[in-house]
Amino acid sequence: MFKNRIYIVGLAFICAAYSACKVPDFAQRHENKTVPLAFNGTAETDTLSSGKVQWRQFFTDPYLVNLIDTALKNNQELNITLQEIEIAKNEIKGRKGELLPTVGYRVGAGLEKVGRYTSSGAGDASTDITPGKEVPEVLPDYSFGLTANWEADIWHKLRNAKKAALTRYLSTVEGRNFVVTNLVAEIANTYYELLAQDNQLEIVKQNIALQSNALELMKIQKQATRVTELAVRKFEAEVLSSKSLEFDIQQQITESENRINFLLGRFPQPVPRNKSGFTDLVPPTVQSGIPSQLLANRPDIKQAEYDLAAAKLDVNVAKAQFYPSLGISASIGYQAFNPNYLLRTPESLAYSLAADLAGPLINKNAIKAEYLTASAKQLQAVYNYEKTILNGYIEVANQLSNISNLQKSYDLKSKQVQALTQSIDIANDLFKSTRADYFEVLMTQRDALQSKLELIETKKQQLNAVVNVYHALGGGWSASPTQ
Repeated sequence: MFKNRIYIVGLAFICAAYSACKVPDFAQRHENKTVPLAFNGTAETDTLSSGKVQWRQFFTDPYLVNLIDTALKNNQELNITLQEIEIAKNEIKGRKGELLPTVGYRVGAGLEKVGRYTSSGAGDASTDITPGKEVPEVLPDYSFGLTANWEADIWHKLRNAKKAALTRYLSTVEGRNFVVTNLVAEIANTYYELLAQDNQLEIVKQNIALQSNALELMKIQKQATRVTELAVRKFEAEVLSSKSLEFDIQQQITESENRINFLLGRFPQPVPRNKSGFTDLVPPTVQSGIPSQLLANRPDIKQAEYDLAAAKLDVNVAKAQFYPSLGISASIGYQAFNPNYLLRTPESLAYSLAADLAGPLINKNAIKAEYLTASAKQLQAVYNYEKTILNGYIEVANQLSNISNLQKSYDLKSKQVQALTQSIDIANDLFKSTRADYFEVLMTQRDALQSKLELIETKKQQLNAVVNVYHALGGGWSASPTQ
């Protein structure tokens, strides 16, 4: 009968331990890393990618290079990201420490007085000792020694946590690289926008001078009764409109300069630049390579991949919480009620060694919730990884198409500017010979101004498109082979 009871108890314990170790199921999904063979829909064999070109080689304007150099040293967002890397490093150190035994020291002193009519007091042999030889009613206690605790990592819970911390550190490094790529692209785009505004301002000033001359001509023609006061007022209004546009562009220049100053981490000041030859700038040739190179070139994709790996490790850590853990503790030292006896060996020597196996049995809702949460975060990481790949591919495809279309648009606008510029002289000559009225002269000047401003805007968009495709290909985070 006694053996049967032991058998039943043992069987019940095994069943309870099995139920305690049973892990709930969760939805799993493997990430999809497949991408099209090319960005333009046709087979692509050229693996040369501009995303691997260092930004010092990609950007040749010395003023722009100096601005980027300054930003990489002083930009606040980048410096914040660098501190996140330090935080991730400290997390790795903390996880490594959990794998090792914790050893500490203990020094103590105290007093103890137990009640006579308690188990400790009634069982004290000193009750019957002759007077003068009793243990003192208030008993001092002095001790010092070492303590140690260690959890045996049977299920690799601690090691997986350390790997997850290491993976997140690598993720923060890629996050820093992604911040750098964004910073380089934003400075370059703003710099080209600033150059475009400088050239637009110069065109507006030239047009004001042209319109002012036309206004003086209208005044002379009015005195000769060849035109009415209406023509004079129309040309005067056009001059005022152009002067108003001049101040609008000056405000845009101030805002663009301060945007660059903000990215460089400095207070407002003039931004050095070469204002001449903007329309003659030739955008660098961009090599797109093959889409699969985005997985290795783009820091945000690599960051999402590390985040996914860390999320998978977190699932394993949460899963190990269902299994029993083995803990070992030990202590050694000296203890005595009298300091004179404290170092007597072996009388005052005290030590202990214990091991315990503990695991969850009933009411595991907290552990289940943590496990299911880790599983859901792992699915989130999968979707985020796939979304980042898809976003990178679409960004490159859009910008490559944009470069091609902008070049065609720029060629047509250049011809338009040339035709309208010639039409100004023609309109003036026809007006002087009374073969055209003042309205035709006015509209010709207005159309020419608008076409020149649009040509500058298209050139800026061309340069921005090249910067954007360079950024989309993952370029800009490396300045030298050793970085």
